[in-house]
Amino acid sequence: MFRHEGKGRTYSHNLKLASLLSCVAGIVNITSVLKLNTLTTNVTGHFAFFSEELILKNYSMAIAYLFYILFFLLGAFTSSLIMEAISKHKSHGSYILPLSIEIFLLLTVVLLGFIYSNQYFYFSIFLSSILLFSMGLQNALVTRVSQSVVRTTHLTGLFTDLGIELSRIFFYKKNSERVQLNKSIRLKLAIICCFFSGGIIGGFLYSYLGLGTLLFPVLLLYIALWYDNLLFRYYLIKRKIRNKH
Repeated sequence: MFRHEGKGRTYSHNLKLASLLSCVAGIVNITSVLKLNTLTTNVTGHFAFFSEELILKNYSMAIAYLFYILFFLLGAFTSSLIMEAISKHKSHGSYILPLSIEIFLLLTVVLLGFIYSNQYFYFSIFLSSILLFSMGLQNALVTRVSQSVVRTTHLTGLFTDLGIELSRIFFYKKNSERVQLNKSIRLKLAIICCFFSGGIIGGFLYSYLGLGTLLFPVLLLYIALWYDNLLFRYYLIKRKIRNKH
């Protein structure tokens, strides 16, 4: 799911990656909205709010929205920087550190939320910035691993691409073209459905767990790392046995 790159990467790898991490993004986003009143999976709205607060001369909120934008960017930058640096020395495993950082950040938000239960203005901005950083981190990781085929934290571009591809159904006649088009449509529908499912699951869990809802995406990310490592060891053992014979 994470390790395969280039020609070794299949549609199945991208589908698993997209489904899992878009669900994570959906849960993180709804939890942040309900607890912190902040969207954490994209920055489009934050640019609009930033402009509005500047016009209204509410500079403290304008700075807050600027922080959100910059932290998402910083997360994407950090993820790509780490993966680029590690890939120079190690062909596999460059995704492990960014995912581990994301897990750590989500756990940090949960812990801080329990310790400081009161919602102070600057404290909420701090927690929101951490979540935006983690989503920027995840989005860059997924984009890089899938070679820009998958993005899991922003649906505007997905709906645009989906609309374009749905229109092509009426024009693509060759079987090979239709197969590829159908695969691409199914992948985008999977991301959208899993993001929405994550939002619904997160909203339901939030009524019982509050910020503790973020423990669920932490669990999903941990399972993803464990599954990928287990699969890698399985194929490694299988290859060694084959070489002996």
